[in-house]
Amino acid sequence: MRRLPHSWLVFCLLGLVTTTPAVADALDDRIETAFAPLVSRYDVPGLVVGVTQNGVHHFYMTGFASRADKRPVTPDTLFELGSMSKIFTATLAALAVERGKVKLEDTVAHYLCADTCTIGNHLTLLDLATHHSGGLPLQVPDTVKDINGLIAWLKAWQPPQPGARSYSNISIGLLGFISAHSLGLPYAEAVQTILFPALGLHHTWIHVPQDDMALYAYGYDRKTDAPIRVRPGVLADEAYGVKSTARDMLTLLDVELGRGHPPAEISKAVALTQKGRFKTAFFTQDMIWEHYPWPTPLQPMMLGNGYDFILKPQPVKVVSLATPQSRDGLFNKTGSTDGFGGYVVMIPSRQIGIIMLANRNTPNEARVQAAYTLLKTLLQQ
Repeated sequence: MRRLPHSWLVFCLLGLVTTTPAVADALDDRIETAFAPLVSRYDVPGLVVGVTQNGVHHFYMTGFASRADKRPVTPDTLFELGSMSKIFTATLAALAVERGKVKLEDTVAHYLCADTCTIGNHLTLLDLATHHSGGLPLQVPDTVKDINGLIAWLKAWQPPQPGARSYSNISIGLLGFISAHSLGLPYAEAVQTILFPALGLHHTWIHVPQDDMALYAYGYDRKTDAPIRVRPGVLADEAYGVKSTARDMLTLLDVELGRGHPPAEISKAVALTQKGRFKTAFFTQDMIWEHYPWPTPLQPMMLGNGYDFILKPQPVKVVSLATPQSRDGLFNKTGSTDGFGGYVVMIPSRQIGIIMLANRNTPNEARVQAAYTLLKTLLQQ
């Protein structure tokens, strides 16, 4: 495996060194041991793994952002986040709640229908934020070309499995559309002008500006190996449209871990997204975040992130908000586009988080296993 210069050297050049070379080397070795099997088995062109532990950041990098010009990946390479974008969508919705613009218990129809109508057996914003739709499909139907067409389609749609959790880009996409509209802005503008700056993110985008295009990696199709990037579509911005760097994602994780000094409304919004709402067979569903008790075995996490579980409606039990919720849990989220695959995992009570970004869509289970291996190693130090 080709390894690029260690993060301690990068920090040293910037005058920001936080660990000794020996410590950085040891951490690189642990990360490489955990992720080398994934990189090798799936021929991953480029990989960046970021670790935040008690506020200290470390980056491991291997491979290329572009094979054509042999451009190496760095902590500032832009990767497509895929469904990890949904973390931002849920946070924007929580921010709209904090500002009194929306209520999670309100129906979707209240925000989408100009006249009296019902959508999905009185589907609520909280249902959208937790995939509690009763059977919404994963993707927007091919026959739907815009948001008005989607609203018309929804008016005729009925949940095939009421009460079930159904992972869906439609549900979280609608949540983003409604939340941004309540703030008086299109979604892309709302997150790029309000949310990302408030989170302290400097190179996170829906639409990558020209000045940052040189940082934007190419994804590589897992079937053809052709260089590709995400294509636009209805609700793509809201559901899977964010591009970000490992450096920005560790900044986000620090906020999620309760570190730093973000605006008070952001801290409250983030806390709202981490509250358990529905219990599945393997994890508790929050507002997009999925959390497991810690410690937890690897197998339930592999199953909970597996495609068999994700792509089928699942029964759930309501979690009472009156029940005290411990922060001693593991929170995670996967994300993919055709050319990219990533994973984010954190344990707030241990003040540790990991971000994996790669320009190949690898199986979720492989990402989870690699990150879990690294996490266990770091916690045993």
